[in-house]
Amino acid sequence: MDGKTMPLAGHLGELRRVVIVSTIALIACAIITFFAFGDQLLAFLTRPLKELDVPVIATRVGEAFITKIKVSLLAGFILAFPVMVWQVLGFILPALTRGERRLLLVLFPLSVTLFATGVAFAYFTVFPLTVRFLLVLVTEGLQPMITVRDYLSFVLAFFIPFGLVFQLPLAAFVLTRMGLVTPRWLVKKRKYALLVNFILAAVLTPGSDVISQLMMALPMVLLYEAGVVVSYLVYRFYRSKVGNKACMLEVST
Repeated sequence: MDGKTMPLAGHLGELRRVVIVSTIALIACAIITFFAFGDQLLAFLTRPLKELDVPVIATRVGEAFITKIKVSLLAGFILAFPVMVWQVLGFILPALTRGERRLLLVLFPLSVTLFATGVAFAYFTVFPLTVRFLLVLVTEGLQPMITVRDYLSFVLAFFIPFGLVFQLPLAAFVLTRMGLVTPRWLVKKRKYALLVNFILAAVLTPGSDVISQLMMALPMVLLYEAGVVVSYLVYRFYRSKVGNKACMLEVST
């Protein structure tokens, strides 16, 4: 049997190996996180509350322990993510063309970087302002007491959308490269995109207040404009490339 064909059982065996290795990596990284720096990670996540002198409490038996496990699993997933990606790439790359492999190997680390940038942007800029508004300015005269479980849910619901939103320039690159959109089309649909941005901000933000929705909507608007610029650069590059090829064909004929 040649190297280009593989029976279904072989593919299933490879997929099983990918799942097993990825699961082992996830569990190992989660255990290391739990015992090595689980407490430090919780302290890092709750730092915005401590800076405002807002206590974080546990109202159920074992709630703090379960929350620490969840945080460790999340951190373990992040740490094991390169291993998982390496396994998945090893599974799918043989089926791709050389150009598709090259594009995937460039786009994936860029996507991860943009996601991490979005989460970091949310943690260091938007999140502290939102927490200050919700817990200090709005609740003046009251003493907020946040459970660690509710706070973790709020953090995840707040950070993950920001990481996804930061993929907009990359999405513009891919869609323009595939010929599905053009920069002129993106500019023409700008007003509709603005409306969709604010609707998505209202849906994705965990709080129902206008401030947190604006905090997410404004970066989305800026990222859409960045996507327009990226689309223009990609469109211009590939258009000139096609034009050069056409000129070469004319000369050769």
